[in-house]
Amino acid sequence: MSPGTATVLYALGILGLFLLDRDRNSRVSPALWIPVAWLSIAASRMLSDWLTWGAKSGMQSPDEYLEGSPVDQLFLSVLLGAGLVVLVARGRRTGTFLRLNGPILLFFLYAAVSVLWSDYPDVAFKRWVKAFGNVVMVLVVMTEPDPTAAIKRLLARTGFLLIPLSVLLIKYYPEMGRTFDIWTGIPYNGGVSSNKNGLGVVCLVFGLGSLWRFLEAFRAGEATDRTRPLIAHGTILAITLWLFSMADSATSFGCFLVGGGLIGLTSLSRLPLRPTALHFLVVGLVFLCFFGLVILPEMGLVEAMGREATLTGRTDIWKEVLSMDVDPWLGTGFESFWLGKRAEQLWKKYYWHPNQAHNGYIEIFINLGWAGVALHGLVMAWGYRNVAGALRRDPGEGGLRLAYFVVAAIYNLTEAAFKVTHPVWIAFLLAVTAVPGPPRQEDR
Repeated sequence: MSPGTATVLYALGILGLFLLDRDRNSRVSPALWIPVAWLSIAASRMLSDWLTWGAKSGMQSPDEYLEGSPVDQLFLSVLLGAGLVVLVARGRRTGTFLRLNGPILLFFLYAAVSVLWSDYPDVAFKRWVKAFGNVVMVLVVMTEPDPTAAIKRLLARTGFLLIPLSVLLIKYYPEMGRTFDIWTGIPYNGGVSSNKNGLGVVCLVFGLGSLWRFLEAFRAGEATDRTRPLIAHGTILAITLWLFSMADSATSFGCFLVGGGLIGLTSLSRLPLRPTALHFLVVGLVFLCFFGLVILPEMGLVEAMGREATLTGRTDIWKEVLSMDVDPWLGTGFESFWLGKRAEQLWKKYYWHPNQAHNGYIEIFINLGWAGVALHGLVMAWGYRNVAGALRRDPGEGGLRLAYFVVAAIYNLTEAAFKVTHPVWIAFLLAVTAVPGPPRQEDR
């Protein structure tokens, strides 16, 4: 089959998924397409990468991180501006949401202040604006008249686009869908992302979303039309599992199994989880992963995931970045550690040119110091309370929130995902946000 023919067939298949998942009783506004566009770019590649089709991707020097892309800045600025216009138009409901989610705003406010002591304040501020855009997009979703329906549409629309498109790129456009190790020449499948770990994240975030919808349709009564969503999300789940085998991303697949198990437990269990049992389950899962991946990787958990005890060099980079001269209380400033001389020093030492600590908690420490770690811990503790409350009100939606929360906590043990526009960070924010009550008619 030629690439052109395959493109047409895949486009028709994606359209079919949208039609199968259409729910005429679900009311979401056209404004939801703004966060869909934002999340689609965040989970795949920046617009400049899509426009330079087939060109060599990846940063070749640390200085390129300082420059950025004017095209990407313009595109994201347009989306951010559109999101702010929507929030202003929603008036009181937006204000109520802001009051309910003070810890998130406090964390981002401190991150904004930290720009002042960055060695590159202009770059740090641009990155902060991009990161705060995640909050704006979450606000647009959650201030919809029906937040649950909005979450469904957000995950479905984005997943229906990115997951089938990944297969198309891998099979018919390998110059875009695959990368090669610069030393061994071994090919890696990235799909819509620029690397295999990025593809694993796409499968993780949107695979869990489709699993949630599939189980929701599965347990629905016979009076409802559940065949169409079962087909749509069952198809996405099947493709997701195939892509996981192509991506070989152990962290994402392990997190998918954990998150999927939590969604299945909360969705299919006839007996509601007692709060104490839930807390023990969550703490036990996170502690087991923390102990097996960080404290004692020799215990066998890493090998069970098909990786070596050094976590493919991650333990070395942890020691390296923690030994560098960083203010322990304030850090280097928001997203500023991997800039300038520090990045040059690490790039000379490691051929794979690291641009993150491969641990979200260490990443927060080196950028924001202990103050940032404490504020982030506050967001997690406060957010978990919101997750537990959502689970009591609605085990279905609460199960997805719980899965995203636990997955984010575990994923950041070996990857830095609490940053800028990472999809796991966006999913975490969706999980922990407190949702206002139904809007008044004049606020819609």
